Amino acid sequence: MKKVLSENKVSEVVLSVFLKGTFFFLFFLFPFTLFAQTYQQLSERAIECIEKDSLHQAEDLLVKALKLDPKNEKNAMLFSNLGLVQRRLGKFDKALESYSFALNFVPLSVPILLDRAAIYLEMGRTDRAYTDYCQVLDEDKNNKEALLMRAYIYILRRDYPTARVDYNRLLEIDPSSYSGRLGLATLEQKEGKFKESLNILNKMIVETPDDATLYVARADVEHEMGHDELALVDLEEAIRLNISLPDVYLLRGEIYLTQKKKVLAKADFEKAISLGVPQADLHEQLQRCR
Repeated sequence: MKKVLSENKVSEVVLSVFLKGTFFFLFFLFPFTLFAQTYQQLSERAIECIEKDSLHQAEDLLVKALKLDPKNEKNAMLFSNLGLVQRRLGKFDKALESYSFALNFVPLSVPILLDRAAIYLEMGRTDRAYTDYCQVLDEDKNNKEALLMRAYIYILRRDYPTARVDYNRLLEIDPSSYSGRLGLATLEQKEGKFKESLNILNKMIVETPDDATLYVARADVEHEMGHDELALVDLEEAIRLNISLPDVYLLRGEIYLTQKKKVLAKADFEKAISLGVPQADLHEQLQRCR
C-alpha cells in the first residue's frame, strides 16, 4: 500500500511539475501568439480596406502593423501595399519612401521596382525612373513594361536611336503590342519619318477603328506634314468616338490658331481645361487667342 501511495505521490508530483511547466510555457507563448495574430489581423483588415477603397483607413492599419514588427520578412509586402495606398492618395513622396523600404527587404523585386519607377515618372524624376527600369531589365530582359517606359524616357531625352532599340525589342516579344506600336509611330514622327509613322497608325486604325486616340495621333502627324484639313477630319472622328478626350481639343486649338481662327481656338482650349488640363499649361495659347 505504501508502495502504491508512493507511486501515486510521484505521479502527482510529476503531473504538478508538468502542469506548471506547461503553464509557464503557455504564459510566455501566449503574448507572441497574440502578437502574431494582431499583426496578421491588421494586415488582412488593411487589404479589405484597399479592396473597399477605404484608403485612409488602410494606410493607418498598415502603419500600425509595421510598427508592431519592424523586422518581419512579410513587411516587404506591407510596405508595397502602403506605397500603393499612398500613391492613390496622392502622397507621392511617402509612397516612394514606402516602396524604398520594401526594396530594403527584397532589393530585386521587379513588381516593386516597376511601381516605384512609375511614381518617379509621374513626378517628373525621369533619371530615377530610368535607373529603376534598367534594374528591372537587368533582372528580366523581356519585361515589356520596362522596355516600353525606358523607350519613352529615351524619347524625352531625344535619344531616338536607343529608343528604337527598346521598341524593336518590345515588338519582337509582342508584335501586337498596342503601346509599343503607338510608341514606335511617335518615334518615327519625332525623327521626321512621317510616312512610316502614318503606315503604323493606318494599320492600327484598320484593326481598331473605334479608338479615338489613334485618330488624334494620326491628326498630329498630318498637322506636322501641313495637311491640316485631313487632321481636322480625323479630329472630328475622334470627338465622335470620345467627346471627353482633352488631346483632341488641344490639337484642334493649335490648328485653329495657325488658321487665325482665334475664337474657335479659345473655345477648344477652354474645353480642354474643363476636361482637366491645368489652365496654367495653356496660358501662352490663351494669350495668343486675343
